[in-house]
Amino acid sequence: MQHFAILRIFSYLFAAIAAGGVAYLLISIFGIVRWLRVRNNPTADGEFAPAVSILKPLCGTDRNMYEGFRSHCLQNYPKFEIIFGVNNESDDAIAEVERLRQEFPTHDIKLVVCPNVLGTNRKVSNLQHMMEHARYDFVLINDSDIHVEPDYLSRVMAPFANPQVGLVTAMYRANAGRTLASQVESLTVATDFVGGVLSALVVEGGLHFAMGSTMAVRREALAKIGNFSALLNKLADDYELGVLITEAGYELQLAKTVVETTLPDYGWRGMLAHQVRWARTIRDKRKGGYLGVITTFGLPWAVLCAVCATVAAWSLALLALVFVLRMVHAAALCGPVLGDRESLRRLWLVPLRDFVGLGVWFTSWFGSTVSWRGEKFRLHNGTLTRLS
Repeated sequence: MQHFAILRIFSYLFAAIAAGGVAYLLISIFGIVRWLRVRNNPTADGEFAPAVSILKPLCGTDRNMYEGFRSHCLQNYPKFEIIFGVNNESDDAIAEVERLRQEFPTHDIKLVVCPNVLGTNRKVSNLQHMMEHARYDFVLINDSDIHVEPDYLSRVMAPFANPQVGLVTAMYRANAGRTLASQVESLTVATDFVGGVLSALVVEGGLHFAMGSTMAVRREALAKIGNFSALLNKLADDYELGVLITEAGYELQLAKTVVETTLPDYGWRGMLAHQVRWARTIRDKRKGGYLGVITTFGLPWAVLCAVCATVAAWSLALLALVFVLRMVHAAALCGPVLGDRESLRRLWLVPLRDFVGLGVWFTSWFGSTVSWRGEKFRLHNGTLTRLS
């Protein structure tokens, strides 16, 4: 009898957390609907198109990287330059930059070698050096493997018509590799991360962080925060940049475009290490909010509730409700929001993704070390300390 009493207590506990998951899914679905209305409103679009310096820090080569480079050269936009930055002259990415120069000889493409490492975050160190070569009053930073549509710059720069806007960022979808682990991570991006972004717009009344997929910023706003010097030892430089620009008194906006990143052919160990790094970064910066993330895994909690309740009718009804909401939520994110057809075909993996995500959440609390580009660091208050 005591055994069944304990199971009953756990079933109620898990039901309460799953109910929190229902609330989260409803908020996120509301955020999706509201965002689609904003994005599909053509009357709100402007034609502001200032000259822009695109900064792309590089470290080695990625799958489909060159196709991403080409997509930036095929922009329907009046004036821009592209500045690539590497740590040393032996970087494999240099050959791809030279190839791009040969294919687009009339484009303004620069390569900057940045051997002087200014902090533990080599990417930000490169950006600090690259800024010395940027000519224009608007700067756009994105990751090396980002692929964009021909109207990308037009859509990203349009919000700057409002002088209060200091930074514009963009959502992204992930082009998965051939492995199951890579496909699960692409679903994490589509059905977890992006859903969280749109939920934040509802709950926080606006955006207060940026995403590395796109960070377009006014030079004057960047100067107010000391350019990139404040980020040299930070892991989540994109998140921190958004926070600093907000604290400087500017607004952040979400662009009406979606870019695409390319995932490697992860094994499970590599994928989990990457997700734990993400999770520990968020935990380190937003401990209170990160505790609440546990409720976003409504589906695993509903399954555990049904098991502890010995599949009682009420627990199965809760499970059915959570499952339907989760799949509607995932389909809306992969379809109308992101246009991610591959992830739409993999929605059957969403339950696995959610169980993996819950495991990553628990793991993230045990330790403060992260692996990043082959090096190990200790993370504390957003600051990286390299481990010998």
